[in-house]
Amino acid sequence: MFSILIPTYNNIEYLKLCLKSIKKNSKFNHEIIIHINEGADGTLDYIKKNNLTYTFSEKNIGLCSSINIASKLATNNYILYAHDDMYFCPDWDEYLNNEVKRIKHDKFYLSGTMIEPSSGHIVFNCGENIKEFDENKLLNNYSKINFYDHQGSHFAPHLVHKNLWDKVGGFSEEFNPGIGSDPDFNMKLWVEGVRIFKGINNFKVYHFSSLTTRKNLSLIQNKGDKTFLKKWGITTKFFKKYYLRSKTKFYGPLKEPKINFKYFLDLLICKIKLIFIF
Repeated sequence: MFSILIPTYNNIEYLKLCLKSIKKNSKFNHEIIIHINEGADGTLDYIKKNNLTYTFSEKNIGLCSSINIASKLATNNYILYAHDDMYFCPDWDEYLNNEVKRIKHDKFYLSGTMIEPSSGHIVFNCGENIKEFDENKLLNNYSKINFYDHQGSHFAPHLVHKNLWDKVGGFSEEFNPGIGSDPDFNMKLWVEGVRIFKGINNFKVYHFSSLTTRKNLSLIQNKGDKTFLKKWGITTKFFKKYYLRSKTKFYGPLKEPKINFKYFLDLLICKIKLIFIF
């Protein structure tokens, strides 16, 4: 069905839970490809012992490079990118597959709805970390707590056709270790004419927001924002507001940004920021 790509960096207990949830809560059989960064916590031995497909780097090469390497092994038509600290809720793939069949073409970007302890699309605390995780609480409530099908999603887990992935070159590795790579990927899809960027309410994952793959988060966030601005001439905030219409209710394929005074004012702010970067 799908080729699920998961990068991991010394995060074995979360990875085990993620893999367990996919096995337990999927309707279909999927190809799972894991990129192991370093694997000093036993991840490499665990993956080998369980005969799972993987790629490997001796040091942490970042999310973008990890996913690009893993994608070379994908054999299915659709690539799903996920984090190692996500728990997939029941029937996630059935909802996703039904959406693919409804669209009837390959120019789309579909993503899930994240349940998180203190942020995300849905705030519902089933544990701040894996030791506190209450799986039964999640399984008894996930179908009752809802967001809505939303526009402009740029979050993992997300699904695209492999042909589209290959055409835009996957993730842009100048965004390593990863922050800023998702909106950049969406911008590359936008340039290719993709206008369906849909977050699916019923495709739910519980996300622990583990930061094991990232250090000095504020510095990395700043780097990602600057890299996006230099590359596209606009900020990620501007792109999400005027192009993706992020988190608004999904009404159909997106249209070109509405050009008005507010648009030009915000665009001017982007250009001023761009001047001060160089």
